[in-house]
Amino acid sequence: MKRKTVIICVLAVIMGGVAYIMYPKSEKNGREVKASQPNTSNTGRRTLPVDAYVIKSHGVTDIYPVNSFFLPSEEVDLCFEASGRITEIMFEEGSYVQKDQLLAKVNDARLQAQLKKLQAQLALYNSKEFRQKLLLEKDAISQEAYDESSTLVEATLADIELIKAQIRETELRSPFDGFIGLRQVSEGAYANPAVIVAKLTKVSPLKLELSIPEAYINMVKVGTSIVFNIDGDTLQYRAEVYATESKIDVSTLSFTVRAYYPNVDRKIPPGRFASVVLQLNYDKNGISVPSESVIPDLGEHVVYKVTNNKAEKTQVEPGVRTESYVQVLRGLNVGDTVVTTGILQLRDGIDLQINSVR
Repeated sequence: MKRKTVIICVLAVIMGGVAYIMYPKSEKNGREVKASQPNTSNTGRRTLPVDAYVIKSHGVTDIYPVNSFFLPSEEVDLCFEASGRITEIMFEEGSYVQKDQLLAKVNDARLQAQLKKLQAQLALYNSKEFRQKLLLEKDAISQEAYDESSTLVEATLADIELIKAQIRETELRSPFDGFIGLRQVSEGAYANPAVIVAKLTKVSPLKLELSIPEAYINMVKVGTSIVFNIDGDTLQYRAEVYATESKIDVSTLSFTVRAYYPNVDRKIPPGRFASVVLQLNYDKNGISVPSESVIPDLGEHVVYKVTNNKAEKTQVEPGVRTESYVQVLRGLNVGDTVVTTGILQLRDGIDLQINSVR
């Protein structure tokens, strides 16, 4: 009897456990919790509550960020063409100088003396040539005698021009407008063409140099607009491409582009870095969808379009991506509505309950 009683008790416990599992309800804090059920339509079919987005036409631009730096439009190391002792330095370090402004000079006393000698000889030869011309008109001298005196005049004029050119070589002049840097020599120092006196930099306009991936080689051309920012400045600046490199760098698979920035106020110094934003492939009638609505699917991209309150799986070709949106090149049209929430539960043909549309 005891054995039968034990067996009956064990069977009762097992049956109770099975009944508990088969009947899914529990008591917690004195209240009954029922198993959750999916939303259903009046016909009993499952309906998925979602949010949606209506596609509108707007301008879409392919934006490519890249770091760049500024180059001076012109820059040169200033050196004398002639050798000699520096007698004058006529510029202030860091000052702005004009084209052809005299900056420094080396000793030209010997050349000045030669110039005076030649100028005195020229006066004598001119007087002789004048007299010879009068005699030639009276047939008092031969043509050969007159030509000799005329040649002396021409030769002396040439010698004078040569001396003047040598004197100009003793003068250091600014080849263009710009800022002159720190001088590297002092008065009394001996200069020659290898001695750098100072550096001259033209800062208006500036050149903006950047490297572009080869994928954009047909998109960045002369005239392309470039938007950039500089650190510590909230303003946006614009430059325009004026030249591109003739070949691609095989080590980086990129090509170099240069743009002009006017820099009229000379606010930006050469050598400063800039954050550039290239605006490429502008489409004024482009369409885009929220990025969360685009689903990668076996190497393709799909969205779920709302058609008669049902989900319709639609393959699309994505284009430009931003932080929040993806451009759609093919697969959708203006006015189409796409699902933006409940993406993981979506299936083709499932009934939808649209909670909100934007």
